[in-house]
Amino acid sequence: MNEHLTNGSSQLPNSHENYQKSVSELEELRSLLLGIETSKLNHIYERIDEIEVKPEDISKALPQAVILRTMQDKQLSEAFVPTIEQAIESSIRKDFNVLSNTIFPIIAPATRRAISSALGEMIQSLNQTLEHSLSPQSFKWRLEARQTGKSFAEIVLLRTLIYRVEQVFLIHKETGLLLQHIVAPQVAMQDPDLVSAMLTAIQDFVKDSFHVQKDEMLRTLQFGELTIWIEEGPFAVLAGIIRGNAPQELRLSFKNSVEKIHLRLDRQLNSFTGETEVFSEAVPYLEDCLEARYQIPAQKNYSYAYALAGLITLVVGAWGFFTIRDQYRWDAVVENLSAQPGIAITKAEHRNGRYIINGMRDPLAVDPNKILRKYHINGKFVNSKWIPFVSLEPEFVVKRAQQLLKPPKSVSLSFDNETGTLTATGSAPKKWILETQRTWRFIPGVIQYQENNLVDLSLEKLNTYRKQLEERVLLFENGSTDLLPSETSELPKLATEVKKLLEVADSFGKDVKIQIIGHTSITGGEEQNKQLSQQRASKVQDFLVSQGINKANLKIIGVGSTESKNKQDMTRARRISLKIFIENLK
Repeated sequence: MNEHLTNGSSQLPNSHENYQKSVSELEELRSLLLGIETSKLNHIYERIDEIEVKPEDISKALPQAVILRTMQDKQLSEAFVPTIEQAIESSIRKDFNVLSNTIFPIIAPATRRAISSALGEMIQSLNQTLEHSLSPQSFKWRLEARQTGKSFAEIVLLRTLIYRVEQVFLIHKETGLLLQHIVAPQVAMQDPDLVSAMLTAIQDFVKDSFHVQKDEMLRTLQFGELTIWIEEGPFAVLAGIIRGNAPQELRLSFKNSVEKIHLRLDRQLNSFTGETEVFSEAVPYLEDCLEARYQIPAQKNYSYAYALAGLITLVVGAWGFFTIRDQYRWDAVVENLSAQPGIAITKAEHRNGRYIINGMRDPLAVDPNKILRKYHINGKFVNSKWIPFVSLEPEFVVKRAQQLLKPPKSVSLSFDNETGTLTATGSAPKKWILETQRTWRFIPGVIQYQENNLVDLSLEKLNTYRKQLEERVLLFENGSTDLLPSETSELPKLATEVKKLLEVADSFGKDVKIQIIGHTSITGGEEQNKQLSQQRASKVQDFLVSQGINKANLKIIGVGSTESKNKQDMTRARRISLKIFIENLK
């Protein structure tokens, strides 16, 4: 069964005669769709007569056939044009909103992009220019800023503002709910949800109160210097609050943003249920609407005025700088001198480039000229008068005591200002101690002298040598008068220390007695141990005498095992110890 495609629905005729009449039409359709020769086409028809053609088979081959035909030339596209035009016209007549909502985000941006590229303007920042300007207008604005308490930048913006978009609202068209809201910097704002609701209410009031078309919307509201522009999209409305006189070109930015938002968020807008978080992606498009423009004041030639003002400013600035610097230095000098011990300032002035300072100064106090040089003040311009006086501050009393008493390095002096007591601490020769006891009364400010913590140097040395000798121990072999091998080298050291003790004592007229005490362990009989201990002491005495030590200063004692109570340390019990006695020294 043959089928013939006529308007997409009629069947192919079985009659060969009718087929001949439609050859010309079929050839034209062939050339448009397939570009197949007549002979081949006849062959196809013969196949068609033999085979039943199903719509499913045609649907599989038709897309590829269309693609191949389109690649050859433009005839197929031209053939489809009337059909497509009729389809579009039919769709528009049926429902205009369907097609307009579909092409809205695409057609308008391309049109306005061409317009904006031709009308693009350069917006210059006036804040930086006027911040450093010396024009009279700039000074006037600075004065106004000081009087009103506003910043200079705010005054400049207000006086040079042409227009500024301060806030932008994105409102859902059907529900009137606020989807997104942005505000320009340094702009005070009210509750955005409240503003959105009021705009929607005003829109509804106008529609209800006046006879307007269903699709018409309120596009402009004027309140003094504030203007509200409203741009509508299929599902959302963009409202911008503008201060000043904005050009109509600004509406292009509003329309462009509305279209981009619908193109990006068409599905979310169409299915909006109250959740606004998904519309955060619209913020960059809303920020594109935050435009501002300022007028640039006419430039005048103030070259000479600027030069004169600059010269005056330079001179005054230099004079002020040096004056303030000198005053600062002088104040620092006076403060430093006042803090110095031994200096009391009674008068300090700085006038006509000269300095005057009077007061009292202890001769031991710091030299005022050193302080002047430290702060780079020329002494030629300073008139000073210092009256000498004796300061009783502790550090000066101590300095005078050191100058008068000349203490050795082993003595330190301190002074209590409240009680007037001079205290000497440390060790000193007897001669210095006696001399100080006579001369301390000549030190100004000293009422009492305290030397309880002062030790006679000679006694201190004797005590040191005595302690060293009394701590020495020589160990012997068991049951013998022979020293342990490790102790043999200790005998010469013992002799050297004894000599030092005797020499120091002799230099101070002291008589020294040295007891050499022998000890044994607790083993053996006590009589035998006592004899052995005395022999050990005698052996040490003989060695010391052989080293030039006077035997009259030595005395031997054998105590046996009476002082050896530690049974565990038998070696320590077999020893020699010393006991030193010095005349008038405890």
